[in-house]
Amino acid sequence: MIRHHLPVYAAVLIALGGCATVTPVSGNYPPITPRQAQGGAENGKLVRWGGTLIQTAPESNETCFTVMSLPLRQDGRPRLGEEKSELGRFIACAPGFYDPVLYSASREITFVGIVTGVKTEKVGAYDYPYPLLSASTVYLWPLAKPQPAQSTVFVNGGWGPWGWWGGPGWGWGYPY
Repeated sequence: MIRHHLPVYAAVLIALGGCATVTPVSGNYPPITPRQAQGGAENGKLVRWGGTLIQTAPESNETCFTVMSLPLRQDGRPRLGEEKSELGRFIACAPGFYDPVLYSASREITFVGIVTGVKTEKVGAYDYPYPLLSASTVYLWPLAKPQPAQSTVFVNGGWGPWGWWGGPGWGWGYPY
């Protein structure tokens, strides 16, 4: 009898597996951080970097993003709360126009691309060496929806825990 249900169970598992969402930045990439790429030795390597946006700067034929790098989860989403990990900053440039209103500061973003060099820019008075990334994939993570507060309300109509029909032994006397 159970063998007859095996194809049904297999079909349900396959159907549920098809519902899983795969982001365009998922996959296995070398564990190179922007801090490691500041020396220029990682040029030409394909990497997946992400973090929180600092600035979005559209130019004539591309848009460049300045990002505070964060460690990434397995699916590629930045791990918020790990800002002290010191993975560094980087600049990722992608062809086309990306609206700075949508790609605003503090949004989570992930890139897949090739390390192309290092560019020194000022952070305050400090000359910071930004690794450059030529991004082939740009993924802006959706904002997390706030979860409403959960509350449990027990309504019993004033009849106690047993409802209108009474408790155990009601109508037959108690078994003393």
